Amino acid sequence: MASKKMYSVVAVVGIGVASTLAWWLQAPKSDAGAATGVRPSGVEITQVKKQTLRDDAEAVGTLRSSQNVMLRPEVAGRVLSLGFADGARVRAGQVLVQMDDTLQRAEVQQSLAQMSIAKANHKRNQELVAQNFIAQRSLDESAAALQVSEAQLGLSCARLDRMRLIAPFNGVVGIRNVNVGDYVKDGADLINLENIGSLYVDYRLPERYQTKVMPGQTIEVKLDAFSGRLFKAKVEAVDPLIDANGRSIGVRAVLANTAGEPVAAAGGKGPAAQAASAPVASASAPAVAAKPAASAPVVASAANRGVALPSPQSLGCPSNAFDRTRVNAGGEQNGPLRPGMFARVTAVFSVKPNALIVPEEAIVPQGGKQFVIKAVAPSELPAPAASASTAAASAPVLPPDTKLVSQRVEVKLGLRRGGQVEITEGLAEGDTIVVAGQQRLQKDGSPLRVVELGRGPANPASAPASGAASGASGADAASAASQAASR
Repeated sequence: MASKKMYSVVAVVGIGVASTLAWWLQAPKSDAGAATGVRPSGVEITQVKKQTLRDDAEAVGTLRSSQNVMLRPEVAGRVLSLGFADGARVRAGQVLVQMDDTLQRAEVQQSLAQMSIAKANHKRNQELVAQNFIAQRSLDESAAALQVSEAQLGLSCARLDRMRLIAPFNGVVGIRNVNVGDYVKDGADLINLENIGSLYVDYRLPERYQTKVMPGQTIEVKLDAFSGRLFKAKVEAVDPLIDANGRSIGVRAVLANTAGEPVAAAGGKGPAAQAASAPVASASAPAVAAKPAASAPVVASAANRGVALPSPQSLGCPSNAFDRTRVNAGGEQNGPLRPGMFARVTAVFSVKPNALIVPEEAIVPQGGKQFVIKAVAPSELPAPAASASTAAASAPVLPPDTKLVSQRVEVKLGLRRGGQVEITEGLAEGDTIVVAGQQRLQKDGSPLRVVELGRGPANPASAPASGAASGASGADAASAASQAASR
């Protein structure tokens, strides 16, 4: 009986000890904190740095020829000869397709004969009028008849000129859709001609960039067909019309048809980077240094069948009445780029070499304003405006070894690029700021405990959690004691 009473006493004492231990572990440490200071909050910090920041935008686009045309006949007829080979370079004024013009040549000869008769009659009437043999009316009628015959000759020459297709500019022909002997209708696609000495890069940007993009700006172009290469282009034109469907603006840049430069050298200071910053050739200038070429060469082809390609001027047509050879743009077509390539465009609007940069996670929005929490020495905190007694009552009691405390600072933001934010007002280079753990800092002057970047801030709930675990173990002990007493 005595032993049972002893067990009961021991059990009660154990329960009391365990309960006291659990309460002590779980109780708030406000009283102790008032005596020893506020516990420091674990935070991650970094320094404000200056670095080059680019204001740019990403877009996708397509390469297009600086000049391109699909040659189509204006009249129906049979193909007599071809003056090109598939994929060959041609010069402006070169005859590409000659159609059967037998009828048109006969019309030109007929017009020439009629004009010759009209000239003779008019000359005879001039002599007769001078001798007063005929009236002035007859001379006027012969002059009008001469003008009609000249117009008829011009019309016949124009019809003859339409029986051949001439290259309007220097370029590269595609793969033909016609052979010698084919009968083609008017408007049928025969051959495409592309000027690829330089190319256009057509892309679109959101309408919010309409005030930033302007002719002359440099863009960077990457092509899937040439991975690891970087190309430079310059904006040539901006479409004044904003697309109502996509709310975007169309932009066209000029790209020289060159091999580009390695991406690794684009940001360096070597010759490749210097070449990237050089002006880009315009659309009207040859992209590659060209050697003088022979004037209007005719590409020999087995399809020609030895048929000569005489000009309308050989029949007496005016040499400059229907001149289609005046356009002469572009140079040698030796570049690797081709129209239709997919382009990844980076439009560079401006470059700030000494911008103050902070991580995006350091920004704390509050009440429509933007704040950053600085980590400063306790002595750097500004003096409170309240009275000394009030300030002393509100100021936290810092541990004796406190080196850094929090200070909330309002800032003005600039550009946001790739997780980085530009600070235009409120911070200086070298300032130490908090990038993680801001939620624990409710007031200025809170002590800070710096944790290593990447490991994460210390978990303030770890201590209570461990206390709870200890309390739980104490409760288990009490339960064991109670069970022993019941025995």
